[in-house]
Amino acid sequence: MVRPGLVLGPGKVDLLEAIERAGSISGAGRDLGMSYRRAWLLVSALNEMFGKTLVNTSPGGAGGGGAEVTDFGRAVVDAYRRADARSNQAIREEFARIGHDMMDD
Repeated sequence: MVRPGLVLGPGKVDLLEAIERAGSISGAGRDLGMSYRRAWLLVSALNEMFGKTLVNTSPGGAGGGGAEVTDFGRAVVDAYRRADARSNQAIREEFARIGHDMMDD
């Protein structure tokens, strides 16, 4: 269950996907043009939002750290992307009913 007042949107999902690719929060932040602090705060919010870990982290230092999206985190990304696709389809259908074509993204 998602905790009230916390929002899951495309930015947080993009961050999870970037962490999956980069293997670190700092790398994901760089890829998305955001500071490490902002990326870390979003990861913390995601973990709090679901009351379950979406991203596991290991401390940095000489040996380097890293981050890994959990199976649950990947399931959240997949569910969000499916819901987003369905809502976009519903929007196109509704606008088609009033005679206005919606361009695909």
